[in-house]
Amino acid sequence: MKRYTITVNGNAYDVTVDEADGSAPAAAAPAPKKAAPAKKAAAPAGAQGNASINAPMNGTIVDVKVKVGDKVSNGTVIAVLEAMKMENDIVSDKDGVVASINVNKGDSVETGAVVATLNA
Repeated sequence: MKRYTITVNGNAYDVTVDEADGSAPAAAAPAPKKAAPAKKAAAPAGAQGNASINAPMNGTIVDVKVKVGDKVSNGTVIAVLEAMKMENDIVSDKDGVVASINVNKGDSVETGAVVATLNA
C-alpha cells in the first residue's frame, strides 16, 4: 500500500493506493480524506500597495512587464493575459510605484484576481 498527497485545483487530497497482484480484485477503498488546501506564499508584511490592478477575465499570465519598484503611469502595461487564444494587456489605471507583483508567468488567474499592487 502506498500513500500519496495529490493536489487538484489547489485542494490537497490524501490518497492510499493498494498494489494488486492480479489474483483478485481489490476491495473498494473508503473515500479519500480531504486535506487542508495548500496556502500560497503571501507577500511580506507592508509590501502590499494601496491600489490593486486586477485581472479583467479568466486566463493565463504569459508575461509580466514590470517589477517591484518600477514607476508606472496610467496606461502602463503591467502584465499580459492570454484568454481564448488572444493576448490582452493588463494596464495600470493610475500613476504610482509597483509595490507587489502577485502573479508569475504561467499562472492561471480568475476574473478579479489581484495581479499587482501600487503605491499611488
